[in-house]
Amino acid sequence: MGGGARQDPAFKFLCERANGGDFLILRADTEDDYAQQVDREIKAVCPLNSVATIVFSSREDSDDPKLLEIIHLAETIYFAGGDQSNYVRFWQDTPVEDALNQHIAEGKPIGGSSAGLAILGEFSFVSIIDTIHSPEALADPYGNKVTLSRDFLKIPLLADTITDTHFVKRDRLGRLLVFMARILQDGWADRVRAIAVDENAAVLVEPDGKGNVVGGPVYFLEAVHGPEICKKATPLQFSDIRVHKSAPGESFDLKGWKGTAGESYILSVEHGQVKTTGSNHAVY
Repeated sequence: MGGGARQDPAFKFLCERANGGDFLILRADTEDDYAQQVDREIKAVCPLNSVATIVFSSREDSDDPKLLEIIHLAETIYFAGGDQSNYVRFWQDTPVEDALNQHIAEGKPIGGSSAGLAILGEFSFVSIIDTIHSPEALADPYGNKVTLSRDFLKIPLLADTITDTHFVKRDRLGRLLVFMARILQDGWADRVRAIAVDENAAVLVEPDGKGNVVGGPVYFLEAVHGPEICKKATPLQFSDIRVHKSAPGESFDLKGWKGTAGESYILSVEHGQVKTTGSNHAVY
């Protein structure tokens, strides 16, 4: 879920797969009124045994046996928005991380919106220092705000994948291409994929890898070779990034990495500027 207010189809998708069980919302440093609002939205779209929110305020919370038991009993887990750096700081290499990965391994539903989506891929932008905007990232791929992480959640369908949120609304294409270039340049993967979800949009993924797009466009990107130039204080040079744009109502197969409809085109980054290659398609 890419963030924004209109998320009912995605909540309903998760609720339907909870089998009437316990729907657990996880969040770091939230206000009570936000948690209550999400609780109400979920309860409004489907009947459940329970809807509950756990708010983490420190890394020490991740050792609490009572909280771990609640996570183990949850049928569906949803990561709310906020600051993804807190999720990584509070949960990575803790019993909570183990509990979340056990939930995934058991085939139970999981999802997230905004910051909660940003942590779902094998790779993630963790915003440890601050967020970063596309022009700044493209001009200096190794700037200190380009903070990436890996090996947190182990979702097989999102292996070799990074996710991004509020995509078109906040013009995040340039920074996403920098993240992909860095993953390849630093030897984290031989191939990198990305799923970029616009605001008020979501991609609803079944266990077989088929993802249905609702609410707005979702972009699926892939790069199979490293950037030509990716170094500190030097504009990025990166070519042959393949993009597939899926509109609402269309689907995309994450296993085969192929859309059933939509638009496909190729991007490149030349001297820190994003361009399309071989077509007149806009970069978005």
